[in-house]
Amino acid sequence: MNRLTMAEEILLTTIWRLQDNAYGVTIRKKIEEVTETDIVYGTLYNMLGQLVRKGYVLKIRSQPTRERGGRSRMYYTLTSSGIKALEEARALHRSLWDGIPEFLTEKS
Repeated sequence: MNRLTMAEEILLTTIWRLQDNAYGVTIRKKIEEVTETDIVYGTLYNMLGQLVRKGYVLKIRSQPTRERGGRSRMYYTLTSSGIKALEEARALHRSLWDGIPEFLTEKS
């Protein structure tokens, strides 16, 4: 079983959340919204390429549109291997945290 890195898990989860609207701009915005971390497009597309090569993600070219000057978008969707990898990551997190009480926070 190959374990996902945190970055891979974040990216796969983001693609899953966005479903049919997962393309570069929306993926980047959602990751920044959830993690409160800036991500450079070069890094994002490099990571997406790695996930495609690993077989976790499919890259699908859209039809050219007028509003984009005749250019296509590249959409990303999870493969069955990508879904399985996320399920395994979730199960690992659950087993790691099982039996550990909630953290207590001090109130000021």
